[in-house]
Amino acid sequence: MNKKQKQAENILQHGFKLQRIYPDSKRFGPVELCKKLHRLEAKAHRMAEQMCSYEVDTEAYEKTFDKIEDSANTILGKGPVVFINRDPRGYALKIRTEDAKDIDIYKDWGGYGIICPEF
Repeated sequence: MNKKQKQAENILQHGFKLQRIYPDSKRFGPVELCKKLHRLEAKAHRMAEQMCSYEVDTEAYEKTFDKIEDSANTILGKGPVVFINRDPRGYALKIRTEDAKDIDIYKDWGGYGIICPEF
């Protein structure tokens, strides 16, 4: 299996994990689900970098983050609430440690569940 095939398989398996955690998300295919969430992850991460660099004002920053959080939680449906990590050094879309401890999902060193890991 080459690198690209391995990446595609990891994305597919992660999509299935998300669908087990968030049954409402099954209205999307596992890969489509990951792509939708990855777009939100990239946007949130970009905004965190801009905020850290003082490129946007705080009010615009917070409104955008609220919209991204709402979108992620709408896409996923019922299940652990997704929040945005505003530190640009890590993943943006996460599940709180207490909600992630008993579920099969990638986690960071702090035990937060990672919605869109890099493969």
